Amino acid sequence: MKKTLTFLLFLSALMLQAQTARKFTINLTDDGKANVEAFLPASPSGRAIVGVPGGGYSVLSNGHEGRDWHEWLNQRGIAFFMVNYRLPAGDKSLPIGDVEHAIRMVRDSASVWNVNPRDVGIMGFSAGGHLSSVISTMSDYDVRPNFTILFYPVISMEQKVSHKYSCLNFLGEDGAKDPAMVKKYSTQNAVRRHLTPPAIIISASDDRLVPLVTNGVAYYSAMRNAGNECAMHVYPTGDHGFGIGPWFKYHEQMLSDLGNWLDNHKAPRQDAVKVACIGNSITDGHGIDMASAYAYPAMLQQMLGDGYWVKNFGRSGRTMLDKGDQPYMNEMAWKDAQAFKPDVVIIKLGTNDSKPQNWQHGSEFKHDLQKMIAALRPDLAQMQTGKKGKKPSVGKKQSKGGKASKGKKGEEEAKPLIFLCTPIKAVKDSWRINDSVIVNGVIPVQTEVAREYGLEVIDLHTLFDASSDNMLSDGIHPNGNGAKRMAEIIYEALTARMGEKK
Repeated sequence: MKKTLTFLLFLSALMLQAQTARKFTINLTDDGKANVEAFLPASPSGRAIVGVPGGGYSVLSNGHEGRDWHEWLNQRGIAFFMVNYRLPAGDKSLPIGDVEHAIRMVRDSASVWNVNPRDVGIMGFSAGGHLSSVISTMSDYDVRPNFTILFYPVISMEQKVSHKYSCLNFLGEDGAKDPAMVKKYSTQNAVRRHLTPPAIIISASDDRLVPLVTNGVAYYSAMRNAGNECAMHVYPTGDHGFGIGPWFKYHEQMLSDLGNWLDNHKAPRQDAVKVACIGNSITDGHGIDMASAYAYPAMLQQMLGDGYWVKNFGRSGRTMLDKGDQPYMNEMAWKDAQAFKPDVVIIKLGTNDSKPQNWQHGSEFKHDLQKMIAALRPDLAQMQTGKKGKKPSVGKKQSKGGKASKGKKGEEEAKPLIFLCTPIKAVKDSWRINDSVIVNGVIPVQTEVAREYGLEVIDLHTLFDASSDNMLSDGIHPNGNGAKRMAEIIYEALTARMGEKK
């Protein structure tokens, strides 16, 4: 009996080992003080997770909060990259830079390591959870993860409601006394609607080291209030630091919950056409609960299917005008939209520009619209007046077969198909939005620019029925029905232009 048990244990260990095809370590710094331990699965699914151990920013707990995860993840076909990052000792740029470097490396080496660069997540524990939330909320788009897993995370940098030494070690003595720094790196304050990736938070209710309510729950609340996808699992007991340790009473349930969340979090197809929806609160989904699932871009995604990847870059209150009270091109959303490298861009700005304080600069609306187009399509900006009406080529991955130009370093630059949407009717003058200015000022400029640059125009002002059935009581924003109708109109225009209309 004893020999049989020993053999079964050996066979089980051998099977687990077989799930991992390759292990190796790569230095992130020349001196080797930061590195990545990589574990590639035998049967890759294309998904990758970058692991960020905890340890209060004073040590690295890289066993049960690090490399011990590779077997479970590799069994699921997930490549695992654990980061042994440099400890900050008050210099937060060190750990941030190391983890960003790791994510960039994984995406840059995606084809070699059988990874889908659109399916790279981050998983952090305790202080590593804080670091993961910093990367998820503040880092540039190219190193921001596609999803976030946070185990009993430190979120607040306010020592009284968090883990004191994590705060001190990350911010330093002086930074920890600076209210602005404490607020900035308390990452519940950094969550951005549509821009912060989906997250799952895993904690124990009796955590005595990192208070749950002012940390994990605070991040969940910020995500939910922003309408971002977020799940939270709180187990009755377990205290702090259980990681993948088998001693955790709810170990199997936790792995089941996490596995189920991962299974149901689908990544975009690698060949999907990327659609960027740029706009103000109407694109953002103001007044629609869980706008990430029910605003017009989300409805458009449902209609287009998995052959497209639609992202919402809307920001409430923003203007096309650079001299407006809240210029869109000053936003992280605009920076992200460009970094997204879209194949199709849908621009719906102009409603807030009609406000008196903004339209006093209306003479610059055309210039600022041209500026946005030039950033998205430099080739169109170089068109001469005599080439009016020329149609732009379709993005390199689209069915029309348009060509891409070479960038400075030989990289291909997409030439996205751009649609200009006229504002929907302003039924009321809420927030001093003026439909007369929209009709006689904004739309004529949009039409003129579209003609000069050969852009597509979607006349929402005419096609969208701004009746009470489709509008919120403010007379400015579509309700859920209206968002669906907007998506239908844009879907018709997009699929017709792409030659895919059924």
